[in-house]
Amino acid sequence: MTASSAHVTVLLEEAVEALAIKADGTYVDATFGRGGHSRRILSCLNEQGRLVALDRDPQAIAAGEALADSRFQLVHRAFGELAEAAGEAGISGVDGVLFDVGVSSPQIDDGERGFSFRYDAPLDMRMDTTQGETAAEWLARAEVRDITEVIKNYGEERFAFQIAKKVVAARLEQPIVTTGQFAALVREAVRTREPGQDPATRSFQALRIHINQELRQLEVALPQALGLLKPGGRLVVISFHSLEDRIVKNFMRAQSTPDTLPKNLPLRADQLPKPKLRLVGKVIKPTAAEVEANPRARSAAMRVAEKL
Repeated sequence: MTASSAHVTVLLEEAVEALAIKADGTYVDATFGRGGHSRRILSCLNEQGRLVALDRDPQAIAAGEALADSRFQLVHRAFGELAEAAGEAGISGVDGVLFDVGVSSPQIDDGERGFSFRYDAPLDMRMDTTQGETAAEWLARAEVRDITEVIKNYGEERFAFQIAKKVVAARLEQPIVTTGQFAALVREAVRTREPGQDPATRSFQALRIHINQELRQLEVALPQALGLLKPGGRLVVISFHSLEDRIVKNFMRAQSTPDTLPKNLPLRADQLPKPKLRLVGKVIKPTAAEVEANPRARSAAMRVAEKL
């Protein structure tokens, strides 16, 4: 359990074990959240060890102020700005980088943030509430085509077009500014319901991913992490849905395979391109006991690679 009693850190022990921590090493927790992973990493470091953590959410930064430790530095940045954050912290190489991507439980459980249809609240959905466009502002200006693409691509929703048309028609009558309004429109447009799932689930996920550019952030962060890792350093990524996991899997697979060259080039063996990563083990899932204790862990998947 982290500092927030309502928040349980997923794959806590497994993630920190996967980092293969050196007591005097330098590490990055790219997604501080409420600090569960950071606190566990710090417990493994000696006085020479160092941990830099990032988070784009001002509430996470505020929560991290309680973690007073000379070995620890918390930076208000998105993990897509990993290289800049490391540079500002005076770090040129690290022994491990951990990502725990996606929305966090405190963000979902705070109804005023607008991430959940369980609360009727302002339709915000920004992870960084200090900048950027809210979900309500985007829905007020987006075309049917744009809304369709976002809900289809990021939510894998079959009724994306119907939802988009209903949203655009409804906003002519009144602005769509609350989670309740948006959820109601989605429920009207979705003709078949998946057992045990609210019809608005996929659309809320899609809108959140788009507003925060979550997949793009991950795509640009992974190469930055690879560039920071020292030889033997570990890259550990926990993801929570297939779109994220696909990006991680493809990146690690590509970086663990040598670049292909045209046949019959006159190169010696030591001149041939070499892979940058080595895959470590298979994908790790939460145990049945962890899922029972924390149902939100059920979709988690962790992948690990080591810098060569």
